[in-house]
Amino acid sequence: MINSYPSLDLHGEYKESALIKVREFINDNIILKNEFIVIIHGKGSDILRKSVHEYLKKDKNVLSYKQDFFNMGSTIVKLKIN
Repeated sequence: MINSYPSLDLHGEYKESALIKVREFINDNIILKNEFIVIIHGKGSDILRKSVHEYLKKDKNVLSYKQDFFNMGSTIVKLKIN
């Protein structure tokens, strides 16, 4: 099921550029009316995961998010679709 969600892979990105891509990805998927998306941040040093989660916490278009239980390197996001 999760494989059918649109996903954004942030491997190799710097924090600042990753957050720009996350914002654009969220906005695009709201327009496309995709309720769920997946953000792949990797497991590495945890910098991207922490930055992405901080961003998601503040984004008014995000209803909820959680780290994927089966793949700790990705986060599943539920978007606010009007």
